Amino acid sequence: MDQLTPRSAFGAPPTGGRSQRPGGAGSAAAAGWWLIRALVVTTSMALAACDVQVPGQSRPSFKGVDITGAEYARTLSLTDGDGKPRTLAEFKGKVVLVFFGYTQCPDVCPTTMAELAEVKRGLGADGARVQGIFVSVDPERDTGELLKAYVANFGPDIIGLRGTPEQTKEAAREFKVFYSKVPGKTETSYTVDHTAGSYVFDAKGRVRLFTRYGSGAKALADDLKILLAEPA
Repeated sequence: MDQLTPRSAFGAPPTGGRSQRPGGAGSAAAAGWWLIRALVVTTSMALAACDVQVPGQSRPSFKGVDITGAEYARTLSLTDGDGKPRTLAEFKGKVVLVFFGYTQCPDVCPTTMAELAEVKRGLGADGARVQGIFVSVDPERDTGELLKAYVANFGPDIIGLRGTPEQTKEAAREFKVFYSKVPGKTETSYTVDHTAGSYVFDAKGRVRLFTRYGSGAKALADDLKILLAEPA
């Protein structure tokens, strides 16, 4: 089953969308729309995953949405801040968290990345076995240099990836990620509505979880500990 996108199910978001700052009637309307969207995304992702279970083995009790066996979010091939091609395959052996966002995001993106950094620190030595990947949905403004500087704020080993607008669309399609520009007062002051959640891959390179924004650092840490304990 294909994931229903918020736009196809409920039409366009209210003006400002997720990028609008808290406060005011517009913000309340946007928050309501994004809550509905999150429920649709979560439900459809749960349905989209193939519920495969090995006989004699119980499924782990994850805090995030278990999408083990999903037939999407399987490949990612973009360039890092230095222009070097990177793929998911090179990170096998590590638990990988992939988040789609943009450097000028006012709230969701920095919060998500800060939580990941907090979790990595809390894991001690095992934190080095967790790879964070930030994928820009705003390649027009997120240059390689800017992307490198942004992810460096959250840790020296977190990688920022970008591509052409066409490559970005293809990556978002593979991960069933929604994103859309919201016009600002000038041509370059736009914001970007986007899916507020992360994908987590196990050490074998298989997508396992979709973690919803707002779940908190502890929930993410608990899930990562389960995956880190599995055989690579």
